[in-house]
Amino acid sequence: MTDALDFTPDFAAAHAYFRSHPKYTPSPLRQIKGPGGCTVLAKDETDRMGLGAFKALGAPYAVARILDDRWRAQSGASDLNTPQAQAFIASQTFVCASAGNHGIGVASGARDAGAKARIHLAETVPESFADRLRALGATVVRSGPVYEDSVAAATKDAETSGDILLADGTWSGYTEIPKWVMEGYCVIAEELRAEFETSGAWPTHVYLQAGVGGLAAAMAHMIRLNWAVQPELVVVEPRAATCLQDSHRAGQPTQATGPESNMGRLDCKDPSIVAWAVLERCDVRYAVLTEEEGAVAARQVTALGIPTTPSGAAGYGAILHENAALLESEAYHPLVIISETSS
Repeated sequence: MTDALDFTPDFAAAHAYFRSHPKYTPSPLRQIKGPGGCTVLAKDETDRMGLGAFKALGAPYAVARILDDRWRAQSGASDLNTPQAQAFIASQTFVCASAGNHGIGVASGARDAGAKARIHLAETVPESFADRLRALGATVVRSGPVYEDSVAAATKDAETSGDILLADGTWSGYTEIPKWVMEGYCVIAEELRAEFETSGAWPTHVYLQAGVGGLAAAMAHMIRLNWAVQPELVVVEPRAATCLQDSHRAGQPTQATGPESNMGRLDCKDPSIVAWAVLERCDVRYAVLTEEEGAVAARQVTALGIPTTPSGAAGYGAILHENAALLESEAYHPLVIISETSS
């Protein structure tokens, strides 16, 4: 199990892959007004590669790695541009569950490569997300009332059909492919590191929203690995879905209980076991948001010029509830990830 939980990403390979991608450009680092007179650095992922969320870096990269590995295993060749390779790719179907953005990443990655995608959505996911998936060529299947039901349905689908399960969460017996998804997310931390190395304006606190924990863990790993100035790391969850905080307190991966959250992309009751293990070694603290606090944060960030959702603004929401002395300190330089657009 120890090896399965290990996360040592080849972030240079991920960065090289995206630098060669025609749709890639680093996302902007903005400055927005925070409470108590502080300035908040905001990594704006709301137009990442035209998909509107940071997850454009995860699943499409994993799709490319999976297809490359499978074609090499079958043919012994590395060129994916031959007619034979293209026919092989066209025969491949990726299956996943999604609360929205991961499915869009899988659908987009599959479409761009020439493969197919089938996405399982819980009944709680808005139809607008389903329409976006269909527009990317994916087949949409409604599976169960909540996200965990759609995960179970996607897993069973892949087992029955023989198609490729591409989840962004990890569990016992399924860890390697989601690590490639997380490897793609490491690009965000590398973009930020390069910018801070140039400016010297390193943040003192980084707020990382978490559902199953993939983004938070990838960012935490990279920050602890190679940032020259080390910030405090704060992982932010909805009060309705504190699976990572609960796991931290229990000392083992633990399912959270709670009602449905309006922070839909963070409303995950089962932690990624790999993400949990990474966060346990990265010296993080936890913050939780109520439903109203998440909604307030989204309204404020949107009013400041970055249209986003309660999920996207969760880090900013945590800043709103920091203590006054910290907020008013000249030494306080917080960073948040605005992880998705509201449009």
